[in-house]
Amino acid sequence: RATMTGEAFVAPTVSGRVVRRGQRAVAGRGVLRTPRARALMRRGRYGMCAAGVEVESGPAPGSEFFSAAGMTVEDFFERSLGDWRSQRSSHNLAFAHFEEIMSEISIEKVELGDEEVVEICGKYDVDPKTAAVSIRMSWEGTSDWDEDEVLKGSTVLVVTKDSEGSGKLLRSEGYAETIPAVGQWQMTADGTFSLLTPYEAAAAEERIWFATPDLRMRVSMIRTSSGRGVVTASMSSE
Repeated sequence: RATMTGEAFVAPTVSGRVVRRGQRAVAGRGVLRTPRARALMRRGRYGMCAAGVEVESGPAPGSEFFSAAGMTVEDFFERSLGDWRSQRSSHNLAFAHFEEIMSEISIEKVELGDEEVVEICGKYDVDPKTAAVSIRMSWEGTSDWDEDEVLKGSTVLVVTKDSEGSGKLLRSEGYAETIPAVGQWQMTADGTFSLLTPYEAAAAEERIWFATPDLRMRVSMIRTSSGRGVVTASMSSE
């Protein structure tokens, strides 16, 4: 979106450069990104000078683009702390049923010496001191399946690392079944937290990433224990 800033005509560009009043932007060369901005420059609305004038380097004011690329697992969970409003659409593929769930989620950091952290680490023979992250996640919500039923719960998550970009996630309560669970996580190059958690009767796959600093996206699937079929699929914005 092109804007006027003092004496400068500022337009975001593909390269992040600033185009100022009196400078020429050649349409079709990827300098001005929006059709309206290109049209304004072509019509001379803000004035133009001879071709070949170099635009100034540096990002246009307010044009910074958020990217989660390169995010570590510590960065991911640090950004996840706080209170979130979740909107989830769930599809039961077996019964062709659609469900909408609205939730309030609270995520807080838990000390490695916390009693619950020590207890869950003990179940999997993990030394709590070696954990990279430990948090408590609580949620409360409603479903359009039954508007009178309140969906609520709490779980402690403990993250351990096998390498810089992968490891295990220990839960006091699982995603697909309300029992303790351990999953394998991986941070992808684009900053997506990918998690696979096997259970006796099913397996849960989750991919979570930050679209902006204040918006998380989550895609989840519940697979059959054989891994050949998908029972439910859901998409959340938080």
